[in-house]
Amino acid sequence: MYADTRKPLVVAGSINADLVAKVARLPAPGETMESQGFDVFPGGKVGTDAYAGMLRSSLSDCGVDTSLVTSADGSSGMALILLQPGGENSIILVGGANTSDNWKITDEATQARRRAVQTAGALLLQREIPEVFNVIFAKIAASAGVPVILDAGGVTQPIQVDLLSNVSLVSPNETELARLTNMPTKTMAQVQAAAEALVHSGVNKVLVKLGSKGSMLVDIYGNVLKQKAVPVSDVVDTTGAGDCFTAAFAVAMLEGKNDAEAMSYASAAASVCIGRAGALPSLPTRQEVEAVLSRQLATATLAAAEDAPSPRAGAFW
Repeated sequence: MYADTRKPLVVAGSINADLVAKVARLPAPGETMESQGFDVFPGGKVGTDAYAGMLRSSLSDCGVDTSLVTSADGSSGMALILLQPGGENSIILVGGANTSDNWKITDEATQARRRAVQTAGALLLQREIPEVFNVIFAKIAASAGVPVILDAGGVTQPIQVDLLSNVSLVSPNETELARLTNMPTKTMAQVQAAAEALVHSGVNKVLVKLGSKGSMLVDIYGNVLKQKAVPVSDVVDTTGAGDCFTAAFAVAMLEGKNDAEAMSYASAAASVCIGRAGALPSLPTRQEVEAVLSRQLATATLAAAEDAPSPRAGAFW
């Protein structure tokens, strides 16, 4: 037994109740259609409505320290999700407490948050809370030498310069990357060019999530890493897969893995996530991720052995 001295990953972001309707396809304008099923899952601040207790307890049950989770009067954040066959989804965000100006934050709580960020191993941000708070948290972290990872999902507005200048790594999907750079991202060459443009705007690394095509990381030194997606035989729900990927990359980075290893770890985590329903309930355990990596290693070893040249006739082993 030994004490775990690793610093924590601190997350400043939203928490949503995901309202998921299963549909055969997206409805046309003016069309009413039936759903094949409906579920409510804990998703991504917490309000004071009926969903608040579920959201808090779901985080606590996963081992997350919720002592700094903030409440606001009114509705919790929600995501209205239309889930189609094959796992594809369309999502409408309802900000609720995530974007509220009525947060119940005391001076003591403010100082506690500052200390948490300053002593973190890394700070993970996303864009479903007001950008002004991301800027504040990022500046606190950067001034303390804490790396800042920004998941680009959430809003469509450009990232503020004073946020981007304090971020170590930005992680968009190809749609978000196109929106952030005003560049096409239909091909891998276009994705790389857009990622390089974003790097040149002031961030050290850009980690692009490409779904079934894998991922790509471009850094300020011109290095480009590409990672294939882990094959999944039965895609159930892609909700939260990008968040899962970015978070798993952050965890791997905190544990000392290099970029390539962290991308592989994140890809394994995302492959488990899309095989289950819901955002938070589908997130994998460490054991599940390591099991996927072990299977990949075994498959790669077997393939290498099968591709090895046969010994010459009469040769000895």
